[in-house]
Amino acid sequence: MLKLNDAKEMVLGIVQHDPLFVVIQNTPSEEILYNDDYLTHIEESNHYSIAEVAGWFEITDAMLRYYIKPFEQYIFDNASNSTNTNIRLNLPAILRLRMILLLKDEHRVRGLKLLLGIDDNGQFINHQITATTMGTEDLANKVDVLGNVLQQMIQTGLFNIFPNEEHGALQVTLNQDFLAQKIQLVSSESDLQVEELQKETAELKQENENLQKQILELQERNVKDIVQKLRERQIENEIVSTLRTEALQQFSTESKAGFFSKMFRSSHIEMEKEQFVLSYISKHLEERLEVALNNYYGE
Repeated sequence: MLKLNDAKEMVLGIVQHDPLFVVIQNTPSEEILYNDDYLTHIEESNHYSIAEVAGWFEITDAMLRYYIKPFEQYIFDNASNSTNTNIRLNLPAILRLRMILLLKDEHRVRGLKLLLGIDDNGQFINHQITATTMGTEDLANKVDVLGNVLQQMIQTGLFNIFPNEEHGALQVTLNQDFLAQKIQLVSSESDLQVEELQKETAELKQENENLQKQILELQERNVKDIVQKLRERQIENEIVSTLRTEALQQFSTESKAGFFSKMFRSSHIEMEKEQFVLSYISKHLEERLEVALNNYYGE
């Protein structure tokens, strides 16, 4: 388990010679690279799924795959890795992908490819020019160096090079068609990013609308439940009040105590009256309530 105090040393050991780390170094993104929460519990020897890594970086699986695709050889260290398989990433791959995400807003996909020396097919371009000792005045060596430089310029496709018969020299011009094509590719990549963001925005909007609908349904259901319970309580109170009145009337009719008996036994009579009322209500409440509720619900 990687401890937080050791995270910086571990990360540096993996990325210190990485071309993207050179860009991140001495910027706020460098501290983010060392202090990501996932570093506190990642196992260095394990491989992790797209879903796990996307969760750590708080983006969708689709967006993570979008940034893996152009940089597969860089992320997976030139190993073949098909996006049709279940991608698993180890710690070095996760760190390279993290640096891409930290730089994507500033450099975009095109700029990151240039930093890494990756062509449009996702392959590394060999920018190495064989070092030549220039300590001598050997003309052959100079011609070889210039020939290598010229050959690499031609291979980029960015320049048109042809002999100028009038001046007896080579003429170099920009390949306008090639340049326009590259600009179109950059525009297409930007359009793809916009479409992806628009798609995610639409999905979030739909999800929010569904949640709002569910909340309204719950609120309406709660209001109906409250109104129903209040009405049932009101009906019950009305029935209890009616039964109490009936009980008092019946008790008064059936009581045959004289005036003086009532005077000297008032407390005893009140107790008997209350017992009679309670007994009467208990006897008739359930039946009356059932009838009233059936009428109320239309059954």
